[in-house]
Amino acid sequence: MSQISDYVESFLERLNIDISKVTDLLVYDPANPLLFNTGLFFVLFVGFLIVYRIFRSLKVLKMLFVILFSLYFYYKSSGVYCLILLGVAVSDFLLGLFLQWAREGNRRFLMRLTVAVNVLTNVGMLAYFKYFNLLIDSVNKLFTTEFDTLELILPAGISFFTFRSISYMVDIYRGQIDACRRPLDYLFFLTFFPPLLAGPVVRAKDMLPQIAANPVATREMTSEGIWLIIVGLIKKMVIADYISGNFVDRVFDNPALYSGFENLMASFGFTIQLYCDFSGYSDMAIGIALLLGYRFADNFNSPFKAQNPTEFWHRWHISLSTWLRDYVYIPLGGNRCSKPRAYFNQFATMVIGGFWHGASWMYVIWGGAHGILLVAHKSLRGILPDEKDTREEICEDGTIRTRPTLGARIMASPFTKGFNILVTFCFVAATFMLFRARTMEDVGMMWHQIFTNFHLSVAPQFLTGYLAIVCAMLFGYLVHISPSFLTGAVQRWFMKSPLLIQAILLAIALLIVIQVRSSDLVPFLYLQY
Repeated sequence: MSQISDYVESFLERLNIDISKVTDLLVYDPANPLLFNTGLFFVLFVGFLIVYRIFRSLKVLKMLFVILFSLYFYYKSSGVYCLILLGVAVSDFLLGLFLQWAREGNRRFLMRLTVAVNVLTNVGMLAYFKYFNLLIDSVNKLFTTEFDTLELILPAGISFFTFRSISYMVDIYRGQIDACRRPLDYLFFLTFFPPLLAGPVVRAKDMLPQIAANPVATREMTSEGIWLIIVGLIKKMVIADYISGNFVDRVFDNPALYSGFENLMASFGFTIQLYCDFSGYSDMAIGIALLLGYRFADNFNSPFKAQNPTEFWHRWHISLSTWLRDYVYIPLGGNRCSKPRAYFNQFATMVIGGFWHGASWMYVIWGGAHGILLVAHKSLRGILPDEKDTREEICEDGTIRTRPTLGARIMASPFTKGFNILVTFCFVAATFMLFRARTMEDVGMMWHQIFTNFHLSVAPQFLTGYLAIVCAMLFGYLVHISPSFLTGAVQRWFMKSPLLIQAILLAIALLIVIQVRSSDLVPFLYLQY
């Protein structure tokens, strides 16, 4: 073994490679996590993909290799906290088998107890790592105490893999799936690296059957995967990072220094920044999974085309919104109760969803604001006309035909739909101020500037001074609102192109990313959640 080590060391020395620098690059560094938008990940993933293809017909070896790479990937982002991920996987597997046994024997008390242990363990971890210091700070401010906070490092992706863990146990309890019988399968599911850090929230009932089938990426899946990786990189590094570092962060950090017009543009800028940042990660995660033969559902569906708050949450972070619906809203009672209670369930679900995002009361307020929007929309839905409303008419020949009502025709008109989209977008952008701002004082200052110091006269100066920012924002919004048949046609053309053309386009995208990227690594926003 020492001879091999000596040989490798002498070989690296002949290549003039500093072994210590290579070692430093491969070990955990909190300042340089291993992310999809880093060169190190690209190099490691190419090597990983080569070995993965070699093992594709050897299922057990392939699974072991993916698990080891996934654990290393998580180690590079969270260090020793990868042991927590392993612990959750072992715990889930054993509890799942026990829950399956209790369910088959109709032992209701043991079933509820097992699910309770799982939920309390996962929620307890979240409470400790994400919310303990927030609780201490809140107590200190409320009671003027001086309790010390702890120096806690939030394990990356903990919110996402704990949600997967909870849904697995609850689905077994509900009889929707059977417990996983093979520990390797469950370890593969929970540690699978593409969605590990920032979603989408993949459920066992969708993933475990694919694992059992031992899939191989088809030509179509490979092409689609490359396309999504290109789109995700451009969204993240060409639009989101550029807008953030050169404009949005400056305004949100000091809103009083900028006019109301600039504050409004920063709000619109952050809205498209957040979308491109998060959906860019989802695109890359889904694309990488496709290259490995696994398919996840879309996590975003043009959310800024939504005509109301309810539709927005059917299009935005779909895996989270459906998770909250199935495991929070429905257990609270859903809409199978009185209207006031249903409205409360909707509001409470959104507050919980806001609190999930991070240890700040601003997220709770943001969730509450969306809860109010959803309740308001559901209340108005019973008053306003619907485009499906119809009325019956008697024709001259005595026959009866159904025609849309006047209100339905108004609601179905392009003008009304465009107006609804614009109003919904403005409400969403306003709530994202709460999401991005550090305090309510900052939000108040932004609104103060918008309503009292708007100064539209600065618009020409803004356009000339921030021309590249404006172009990046417009590009992001224009692509987003483009008709689906147009963007779909471009994607289909790419997928039908030869692999050489796809590789060239990927290389061009990487060159563009390298040219516009900031000097410092900009992590994905949802890594902190």
